[in-house]
Amino acid sequence: MPAKVLSAAIVGLNGELVEAEVDNSPYGHPGIFVVGLPDKAVDESKSRVRSAIRNSGFDFMRGNVTINLAPADLKKFGTHYDLPIAISCLIQSGQLSLGEGFSDNLFIGELSLDGRLRPVPGVLSVAILCRDKGIKNLFLPKENAAEASLIGDINIYPAENLAELTAHLFGSNLIKPAEKMEFEESEPEIFESDMSHIKGQEHAKRAIEIAASGGHNLLMSGPPGSGKTMLAKAMASILPKMTFAESLEVTKIYSSVGLVTDKEPLIRTRPFRSPHHTASGPALVGGGTWPKPGEISLAHRGVLFLDEFLEFPKTVLENLRQPLEDGLVSVSRVAGSLEFPARFILVAAMNPCPCGYLSDPEKSCTCAPSQVLKYQKRASGPLLDRIDLHLEVPRLKIEKLESEALAESSQAVRQRVQQARDIQSERFKEEKIIDNSELSAPLIKKYCALDDLGKNLMRQAVEKLHLSARAYHRVLKVARTIADLAASEKITVEHLAEALQYRPRAE
Repeated sequence: MPAKVLSAAIVGLNGELVEAEVDNSPYGHPGIFVVGLPDKAVDESKSRVRSAIRNSGFDFMRGNVTINLAPADLKKFGTHYDLPIAISCLIQSGQLSLGEGFSDNLFIGELSLDGRLRPVPGVLSVAILCRDKGIKNLFLPKENAAEASLIGDINIYPAENLAELTAHLFGSNLIKPAEKMEFEESEPEIFESDMSHIKGQEHAKRAIEIAASGGHNLLMSGPPGSGKTMLAKAMASILPKMTFAESLEVTKIYSSVGLVTDKEPLIRTRPFRSPHHTASGPALVGGGTWPKPGEISLAHRGVLFLDEFLEFPKTVLENLRQPLEDGLVSVSRVAGSLEFPARFILVAAMNPCPCGYLSDPEKSCTCAPSQVLKYQKRASGPLLDRIDLHLEVPRLKIEKLESEALAESSQAVRQRVQQARDIQSERFKEEKIIDNSELSAPLIKKYCALDDLGKNLMRQAVEKLHLSARAYHRVLKVARTIADLAASEKITVEHLAEALQYRPRAE
């Protein structure tokens, strides 16, 4: 009768149960055969498993050995099936027994030829799967233990090698379960850029503060050297602290691509991703033969900074339209469709023309009108309509550059941002959203009510600025954030007027 143990497949960001079955027969062609839609890494596990078993003091089966990873219609990839296959082989050959505990134990891990266990990606998703399915025990490599211990209600057994794990299963040398990791406040973060280092640009700093407070998207335009990149990098220093739920969301994404280490198993700092403008569409939104999260998902709950915005190919930029609207990205392939979370703050910086000096009053633009038009059309109207704050960042005057006075520090700005986020957390505690940028049309009506003066102002703005329905709602969201920064329960005309300043002027 075939032996089998439980393992898991990583599908997108979620774990799916997989049974590793092994059958041994003296009949048929001798050899080891892996079935169940394995990729090359899984197929090569037969060589790793055979050497690991022998070098751990056990005997490997002879004859026809069939390894099946069920369900057979689910594609299997990665090296974490080595350990469950090895355990099934030992059970099938009579050298090991799990007794009645088949459904209580799940195994993942890559094996070295000498039997050592190597860490694998996606462990957090597997631990969540064990908790949800009521599986009591998770056996994994020692380096993955800290990450898995973020999830309670399951026993995490970290092992250094196959021999140590089998000794535990024999009951001769028990492995101590890993202790559950508790969420603690992290130490104050040190950032490369601080708001106090930026001379002048008070209007731009205010826009960045609003964007950070409400999770709004921001586009900065201006001549070279005006400070756009420095402003974007300084934004990382004023973002509010992540809650445990947010940290877990981000860690799950990073775990799936192997970017979590045993020294820092929980991502506590909001991501700041800055892909180069030569990045491809799949690199930005995710994809590949075995779909994985892209840069926009790695920026989830943080910032996606696109420097030289209009240098990105137009086809790549258009991929941002759905994620900016829905907060997730759907990656469709022939084999199926996967969804990855992508609730990020887009911060983009661009020059107004190829030479960069179209809006500069002190240096003449050398571009032909046709060049400027072609350049600016790289960003489509629907994409720009999804950006809440449009900002001109002018050339900095020499008087500001020579000033010795320090501007307001990031710590002071961050306190105001945190207070605004706390107001939003309290407001939306009964809703399934976190900040103002996530407000849907019904929630906008509920939380962004205007008085008669406000309605009149918005009516005039729609006519003069030719605002679309989406832009109208985004102005209300920004105004709600500005009101939160002022600790105001109601949105006033002043809040609306400031929010309207950040809309692009109609031509």
